[in-house]
This record gives sequence, C-alpha cells and structure tokens, in this order.
Amino acid sequence: MKLLEDRIRQDGKIRSGGVLKVDSFLNHQIDVKLYGEIGKEFHRLFGDCGVTKILTIEASGIGIACVAAQFFDVPVIFAKKNKTKNIAGDVYTSKVESFTHGKVYDIIVAKEFLLPEDRVLIIDDFLANGSALQGLINLVKDAGATVVGAGICIEKAFQPGGDLIRSMGVRVESLAKIKSMTEDSIEFC
Repeated sequence: MKLLEDRIRQDGKIRSGGVLKVDSFLNHQIDVKLYGEIGKEFHRLFGDCGVTKILTIEASGIGIACVAAQFFDVPVIFAKKNKTKNIAGDVYTSKVESFTHGKVYDIIVAKEFLLPEDRVLIIDDFLANGSALQGLINLVKDAGATVVGAGICIEKAFQPGGDLIRSMGVRVESLAKIKSMTEDSIEFC
C-alpha cells in the first residue's frame, strides 16, 4: 500500500535494534483518515472470506481493528494481556513474547466471544518475529474457529515472523513489507 509506505518514509523513525517508530501516525497518535484507508484495503483483501469476527491484541491493534471492522460490519475482539475482574469464567489463553517490550505475556479471550463457527480475521500493526500472531492463532484454534487470514500494517520481512506464519498455512497480507532498514534508510519489498 503505497500510501502507508510513503507515510513510513515521511514520518517513521528508525532506531537501533531494528525498532521502527510510527507512533506519530499509527500506534500512539492516530491518523484516522489513514486508518480508514487501511480498513478499506483490508476489506478489499479479505472481504470475500466470510469474516464473522476480527481479532487483535491490546493495545496497538485495537484502533486499526475497529476501523477495519466497520467495513466488514463485524465485532472486534481484543486479546487482553492481563486477566481482570471483568473477565470471569472460561477463557482461552496463550503466551506471546513482545518484540517491542521484551516481555512474555499471557493473552486471554473470554470463550463466550470466540465460537467454533467463527471465521476470524486477525489484524495487527506489526509483524516481526510472529509471536503475537502465533498466540492469536492458537486462541482461534483452541476455540475450534477458523483463521481466514492475518492483515498486518507493517511487516519486517527481514525478521522470521512472516515466513513462520505463512509456513503454518495462514494467509498473511501485509500492507507495507520492509526488506531492510538502517538508521538512515528503509527499503520496501
């Protein structure tokens, strides 16, 4: 998606350790018009898949998933990183390691919201090592539901996550795939 690539070139900041900061428009301060275009593109890519739910992980994926869900006219479920008093009863759980935060989280979704008949589109802002996507896929599989694919805003194609998830038979559509990046430059696939 050229619009997203151009915005990354214009406003993205590359930090040491393979960190790309897009917090001025994607995952801290939000450009709602850009989100609208991202949602339209995900609908173009997955609109014929019979999506009944969109699943993401807190926190950065929630806004993108919500805007995209308007085009699909389906609810959004977000996996929580901490069990709260609000989630009582049966839950699906999985472990994920955050590349950005360097932590392992137990993610949870209440069983009442993820059903065997659901056809789930997973949406997230980044795909790097694939841990978050693996965790979300595991939640869907534990529910007996179907993963129709994963819509990713930015994939770091030089890291193993995309290949790993695709090798699991999951369709991954990334709107901006980064081939390489240094503190001075970024190259898209």
